[in-house]
Amino acid sequence: MSSTMRSGSLNEDQHHSAYDMVLLRLGSEITVKGKNRHRFEQVLADHVRKALRPFERVVVQHTYGRLYVMLNEHPYEEVAAALRDVFGLVSFSPVKKAEAELDAIRDTALAVFRANKGPKSTFKVTVKRGWKQFPHNSMEMNHQVASHVLRETPELKVDIRNPDVELRVDIQQGAAYVYCDVEQGAGGFPYGANGKALLLLSGGIDSPVAGWLGMRKGLTLEAVHFHSYPFTSEQAKEKVVTLSKRLLHYTNGKFKLHLVPFTDIQTSFAQAGQERLIITLMRRAMLRITEMIAERESAHAIVTGDSLGQVASQTLGSMNVIGRATDLPLLRPLVMMDKVDIIRIAEQIGTYETSILPYEDCCTLFVPKSPTTNPNLESVEKAEATIDNLDEMIALAVKNTVTVVLKQDEAEKKAAETAEDRWF
Repeated sequence: MSSTMRSGSLNEDQHHSAYDMVLLRLGSEITVKGKNRHRFEQVLADHVRKALRPFERVVVQHTYGRLYVMLNEHPYEEVAAALRDVFGLVSFSPVKKAEAELDAIRDTALAVFRANKGPKSTFKVTVKRGWKQFPHNSMEMNHQVASHVLRETPELKVDIRNPDVELRVDIQQGAAYVYCDVEQGAGGFPYGANGKALLLLSGGIDSPVAGWLGMRKGLTLEAVHFHSYPFTSEQAKEKVVTLSKRLLHYTNGKFKLHLVPFTDIQTSFAQAGQERLIITLMRRAMLRITEMIAERESAHAIVTGDSLGQVASQTLGSMNVIGRATDLPLLRPLVMMDKVDIIRIAEQIGTYETSILPYEDCCTLFVPKSPTTNPNLESVEKAEATIDNLDEMIALAVKNTVTVVLKQDEAEKKAAETAEDRWF
């Protein structure tokens, strides 16, 4: 048995009761917002309340520049699990409240130190005295708290440069707040704080990651997926719905998936005698359709999973010509990322295992052996002009798009699943 255990470690129930509240820290991107800061904080507070809705006893308190979660004896670990995916939180800490009195602070500090689950060979104490009438200054309190912890755990050593544990005490009028754990949050901006965009969602690895990164930057997202039934299968459809449900987890409780029929357009391109340009033609048509859906849905940008140089349509020349098909801003969160980093995020957010399922989407159909990597805009536009009724087919694809609204409420999920059946 370790010396820490001998000194009186906490059982599970004691660990749960070791904390009274959680201190939530906002990202620097929010704290520098000036006059807009309150709006971002309010949106974040609303998302925290939504994430903690299953915990009936938990209360969220919002003061300028700070968010607190009052646990009211609820297990901290369960609350922490719900907080980790809330965009806008850079970190959070479980906190034990004590009376603003020396002995109470020292005893509470010892309890919080013991509740820490990480390595605890070395430590330091950092006291912040916000209430200047407290009878001991910060330096005195650092010594008072550290000596008390050392008396109860003599195997410990003080290391002020690189400690295993930093025990922090914030003394305010009427109470002191003690904590040492700091958990990393999702960071970024609160979901929906920076406007609305449409995500081109395929069944691959990249586009769900691009969507997650867009959400993390505060975008409300809706997904657009192109299918070519009967060339694409029911399994390919379910794969995209599953990816959308995973992205739903990071939203405010609702996620729209627009399912666009692309068979006629894709077949026309395949029969046009422009084999090397077919990918470029497809991508441009997809952007034109997405732009029309964006106008209908009041979205102001398009998010794609493009990563520079990864495939023929993602060379700089190809992205330039393809991007000319829309006037909306094209947001490419992955453009400078390596594939290994994209895969790491996909694994982290829970989309990777679905993305690698071997069900083809329309982007993998009719792929030429040698697609052009540096298309000429004038040549591409001339090729488009030879496609009979292309504008009409694009308008018809928008008209026949089926929109599935996914919601986290169970009853609403059943309704969404019913809507999915109308796809084919």
